[in-house]
Amino acid sequence: MVRAGLAPAVTGAAVASVTVFDERSLRRHDGPSEDFVDRLVGRSFAGASRRGKFMWLPLMGTPEALVVHLGMSGQVLLRDRETDDNLTRIRLDISSPVMGDQRLNFVDQRIFGSMSIVPLVPTLDAAEHVPSQVSHIARDPLDPRFDDRQFFARLATRNSGIKRALLDQSLISGIGNIYADESLWMSKLHYEQPALSLTLPAKKRLLAAVREVLVKALAEGGTSFDEQYKNVNGNSGYFAHSLSVYGQQGLACPRCGRPVVREQFMNRGSHFCPHCQRLRL
Repeated sequence: MVRAGLAPAVTGAAVASVTVFDERSLRRHDGPSEDFVDRLVGRSFAGASRRGKFMWLPLMGTPEALVVHLGMSGQVLLRDRETDDNLTRIRLDISSPVMGDQRLNFVDQRIFGSMSIVPLVPTLDAAEHVPSQVSHIARDPLDPRFDDRQFFARLATRNSGIKRALLDQSLISGIGNIYADESLWMSKLHYEQPALSLTLPAKKRLLAAVREVLVKALAEGGTSFDEQYKNVNGNSGYFAHSLSVYGQQGLACPRCGRPVVREQFMNRGSHFCPHCQRLRL
């Protein structure tokens, strides 16, 4: 959602000025704030790309990109030149050939996110270049170059539970805790079902469910439970109103009517229907 919102404003836009209010937001940048500013001012962005929680704006005329990681609470807000936001850590004033003078405020309450300028390197399939910080992250299932058969083959080697595999960004990206729970419910799989035990039809059903959940979430603007997720215009997403099991513990499963359960999982929770999603060993 953030990438899609930024792309029209940043594509072809020139950086007029950069202000770093908190150097902690440059923890991933190899150099001081002065270096960060000097390497951006006067440069133009070629567009906006993303993979996992990383987003990058390639810099025209150089094999580098401005990389943005939102962390747990980071936001990139698109504003006019007169608007500031509380907790802005880095501010970029840009001039867009389409939208005119704009301001990008990198807002981060908990300061787990970052901005950095990073070299671009080839992907394993050599189909494109990505920032070096991103090279370990797999394609997401909505990427046109995502390889279904390779994903299925790699699942067949995993002895871990299927949810743990879905959250492994070296295997598949773009699936967080919420969307993993929703996809597993849709495909009737228990989160601890060993990945290598899945039949090919079950894998296909799961991947189709993942794509359906992600497409629907994008159509509804993502999932907002609090003020920490907003799109670039500061608006919340509404997919929380469409959740079947995530955060629905104690309520009726939409499919069978039995109570949804929440269990501890990897320092977070897994939400599922014990009747619809039985563990089969």
